[in-house]
Amino acid sequence: MATKKSDYSESSIRVLKGLEPVKQRPGMYTRTENPLHIVQEVIDNAADEALAGACRHIEVSLHADGSVTVEDDGRGIPVGPHPEERVPVVEIVFTRLHAGGKFDKAAGGAYSFSGGLHGVGVSVTNALSSRLDVTVWRDGARHELGFRDGAPAARLVSTPLAKGEKRSGTRVRCWPDGKYFDSLAMPHGELVTLLRSKAVLLPGLKVSLVEEKAGRNRVWRYEEGLRGYLTESLASAGAPEPVIPVFEGEQYVAAGHETFAAGEGAQWAVVWTDEGSVLRESYVNLIPTSAGGTHESGLREGLFGAVRGFIELHGLMPKGVKLLAEDVFARASFVLSAKVLDPQFQGQIKERLNSRDAVRLVSSLARPQLELWLNQHPDLGRRLAELVIRQAQARSRAAQKVEKRKSSGVAVLPGKLTDCESTDTSRNELFLVEGDSAGGSAKMGRDKEFQAILPLRGKVLNSWETERDRLFANNEIHDIAVAIGVDPHAVGDSPDLSNLRYGKICILSDADVDGAHIQVLLLTLFFRHFPALIDAGHVHVARPPLFRVDVPAQGKRPVRKLYCLDEGELRHVEDKLRKDGVREGSWSISRFKGLGEMNAEQLWETTMNPDTRRLLAIGLGGLDAGRTVERFTMLMGKGEAAARRAWLEERGNEAVVDI
Repeated sequence: MATKKSDYSESSIRVLKGLEPVKQRPGMYTRTENPLHIVQEVIDNAADEALAGACRHIEVSLHADGSVTVEDDGRGIPVGPHPEERVPVVEIVFTRLHAGGKFDKAAGGAYSFSGGLHGVGVSVTNALSSRLDVTVWRDGARHELGFRDGAPAARLVSTPLAKGEKRSGTRVRCWPDGKYFDSLAMPHGELVTLLRSKAVLLPGLKVSLVEEKAGRNRVWRYEEGLRGYLTESLASAGAPEPVIPVFEGEQYVAAGHETFAAGEGAQWAVVWTDEGSVLRESYVNLIPTSAGGTHESGLREGLFGAVRGFIELHGLMPKGVKLLAEDVFARASFVLSAKVLDPQFQGQIKERLNSRDAVRLVSSLARPQLELWLNQHPDLGRRLAELVIRQAQARSRAAQKVEKRKSSGVAVLPGKLTDCESTDTSRNELFLVEGDSAGGSAKMGRDKEFQAILPLRGKVLNSWETERDRLFANNEIHDIAVAIGVDPHAVGDSPDLSNLRYGKICILSDADVDGAHIQVLLLTLFFRHFPALIDAGHVHVARPPLFRVDVPAQGKRPVRKLYCLDEGELRHVEDKLRKDGVREGSWSISRFKGLGEMNAEQLWETTMNPDTRRLLAIGLGGLDAGRTVERFTMLMGKGEAAARRAWLEERGNEAVVDI
């Protein structure tokens, strides 16, 4: 008997309201192994008060019943009615997603710098708690509000403070709901590390942890900052004596800077050891970034530039040794704390910073200070140079391969290929660039150590129906094959990839329709005649921006240049500018007609820099090879006009027209 298919109609579409999205998919908003992160959201709010200069003490209490309290002596969450919503602001903060006081970064905003960005944090805490109680001391009164399963349990109650009593701050006590977490046990070590780091990053801030079951109170208060924290942590891990004393620095941008906002900057402490484990911690606006990000990339870039400059200045580099950033960074332990006005994190849990400008920000601050220090202490500088040179020599020995040399028949690399210096295939990248003018910008903007450029003139041959022994009659395809070092082959073959010269082969074309056509032609070539490269994950498509948005100075923000991949991202950027209070029409939009319009610096920053670019790895996306062959035959076959017409008539309404 046939079963009746489920009815799919207008009533099938469900709109999740309020905190329902969090309850339905908690893993999208927080970690679900344990409730540490939802408690951290409350701690981060208290730390943002301290970062704003309004809080001197944060106390966290682990209660015997499994609940957790976070209390601060900051300004207190506003409790009056919201001017638009007509609901107490404290209620909105805990019950509405994307509501908070940290969107406004203009002059006079409540938080110039903060880790809270999305207005999601404590509303997630409330959504995933069976009970949550908030007490606010503000405006001469005590205000109390309770929630059950994310919803207000009663109206806000306000009680005047006793005569002469002065107090401000916020207390949040939550009971995490066990149905949303694998375990309700709080990871003690992670919590201690988190609280101690807040005290370290904000010298003078007192942070307390009260544990009712253990009957234990702990207090952290650091006046010595990052240096003491790093030294203490390495000593407790049994690390050996450092090669040089701790290098520390701190610098923030002054008003009027042409690129960065006033107050943006970083502080850091770095030490090098010749053995043992390394310790690396980084933070953005007091938020721990366990997965690193662009601020760490900036520190690496700055340290590398300074050490390399010192070695070159004093002629210390042995012949035949090539220094890389990883050689300088391999034995470095550090604590880095960056302040960024509007940080862009990867995901709600903020484990990794994605802000492109952070690379240049931290690098431009750290490099000059280390260069000055090394040249003021040349003996210590030589000691550090010896360490990094040993690292480079060890890396070089590990990468050497014994290969059989051909006495004859060696292919000569194409003359228009601008090759890279490294022979490390896993690191090397080849960019197949549309047009000679773009190729020129790419050559100037690339990192010549590991990035090679092969400019392509015009459209590549549609090679779908080209026999393998006729491929090399086309100059462009011949040059591509010789450059990558792999012979053409078919699906199911076992080609020799030992001569592959680049770990990444990146198609770099304009972000318009013609550029997309070139991408398709090159992908056709790789899928038809070099399928093993796709299977092994070597083929990628670079994604240059189509638009540039020039934003005028606004409050503490200097003039900005924002890049957008497409019209959808452009609309998103414009919406965000409006939300940030930028006057409508004050920004200007430029559309790149081609890669050749970008100068070398723009092309590097947006499309080629591994720390800031967007690179799309090519794969079959779950499709089997047979279905993919059918689709390619229909799209690229010479005798498939009728099939293409039928497909376009059926799917044409899905096309995005670029006029």
